[in-house]
Amino acid sequence: MNKSEALMMLKTKGFKHTDKREDILELFENKGGYLSAKEIQTALKDSYPGISFDTIYRNLSLFKELMILEETELEGEKIFQFHCTEHHHHHLICLRCGKTKTIEACPMQDLSRLDPEFKVTGHKFEVYGYCRQCQKEMSDSDKAEPDLVNTR
Repeated sequence: MNKSEALMMLKTKGFKHTDKREDILELFENKGGYLSAKEIQTALKDSYPGISFDTIYRNLSLFKELMILEETELEGEKIFQFHCTEHHHHHLICLRCGKTKTIEACPMQDLSRLDPEFKVTGHKFEVYGYCRQCQKEMSDSDKAEPDLVNTR
């Protein structure tokens, strides 16, 4: 999914095109990973002073309902990214920058053997950690801070 596809989907489903909706979708297109409502509010505060969480969440809920966005939860906070329209896959998610990477393997193939009589209707598999760039930045940050060693 991308911004153009999302705007076309909104139009075909009879929803209004608004500048706020377009700007929210543009944030997702530029990010290439997960965003929280707080990050969206912060990014849009200059263009839309006083934009409320209600407005943001209403749009995020609509986008999720239309399968424009997908949602996950990280440390108790809902975060969103463009819905993947590719084949079935899962994600590695960077805890620092929110970028995702596709995992082609699906662990459900092995899990379904545990109880062949259990009918699976859906699943979600996500792996959390730090991407290479964030690891480097965190490492560089640690090296830049002086050691606080008592020299007496």
